[in-house]
Amino acid sequence: MEPVKEMRLRSQSNEADSVKADPPMYNNVKYVSLVLLVLQNASLILTMRYTRTQEGQLYHPTTTVVITEFVKMTTCLLIILIQNNGKVKEVCNLLWHGIVVEARDTLKLAVPSGIYTLQNNLLFIAVSNLSAATFQVSYQLKILTTALFCVLMLGKKLTRLQCMALVLLFVGVAVVQIQPTDPSKASTEKVSREQNPITGMTAVLCSCVSSGFAGVYFEKILKGSQSSLWLRNVQLGLFGVCFGLIGMWIKDGSKIMEHGFFFGYTGYVWLVICLQAFGGLLVAVVIKYADNILKGFATSLSIIISTVASVYLFGFSINLQFTMGAGMVLFAIFLYSQPQPKPVPVGNGKSPRESGRV
Repeated sequence: MEPVKEMRLRSQSNEADSVKADPPMYNNVKYVSLVLLVLQNASLILTMRYTRTQEGQLYHPTTTVVITEFVKMTTCLLIILIQNNGKVKEVCNLLWHGIVVEARDTLKLAVPSGIYTLQNNLLFIAVSNLSAATFQVSYQLKILTTALFCVLMLGKKLTRLQCMALVLLFVGVAVVQIQPTDPSKASTEKVSREQNPITGMTAVLCSCVSSGFAGVYFEKILKGSQSSLWLRNVQLGLFGVCFGLIGMWIKDGSKIMEHGFFFGYTGYVWLVICLQAFGGLLVAVVIKYADNILKGFATSLSIIISTVASVYLFGFSINLQFTMGAGMVLFAIFLYSQPQPKPVPVGNGKSPRESGRV
């Protein structure tokens, strides 16, 4: 265990040195990627919701999960090829060493890959049964699960303000979910398909837990290894395609044999695939340059975009209860974003009380 810990500390030290060497570029990458992640999340959920509430025969979502993983893996291979100046032989040697020779290291990615595949399938179930705005608010519970796993797996410490923000986040999501018994006063969408809110919320809860664990596990692997970010995503993609095919065969195998793999596909379905693939790679960049909790809170800003767009696209009616709950979630974002006090270095000649330490 000690060599692994030393390697992780050395990796984090090298990253810290690189940040000091070029802070403007580091900060630009961090914040640009976070903004793009907010926009990507909002547009993805709205497009997914649209494709799952159309009239007529719908596509099989398990097929889109497989294609998404394949697109992500192919994109990462292309990036690796560009980084190596188009030298195919060098890329093949890199992949052979990184995937086959280091097989034990590769197998570590099977855990988050399998969980991500499950999570992606759960998202389609959730979006099919919850309005886009309600889903966006409820799905922010992944911030709470991510924070808990960060404490348990990475040894991170949360301040009182962060703990208050997480509690407020939980209460806000609960307020949104407990709708009035009078249908005329509930926040709903005008849809042509039958929905089951309980099924949708159950899928959200399972997805939040899986997202929190897989995200922190992947962060631990990234920051505790010298391997390329893109190579890691190729490894994730390999397992993701395999797990996706297994899930597709179990759930929709007979239907796909009857109707075909691309049954029900439209331009919007391909847009969902592209947004999912782009988002997966973007999350990896955010984790590398920021951290998992910051990623989660930045993603919460997509609530505003999704809610406003849902009013115009799906006829979503906003009631006071939804407004209060969403407001709590957004205020939780503000609380967590407050700068943390920096620890006073030891040996500054001041007593603990004078230096503000308890």
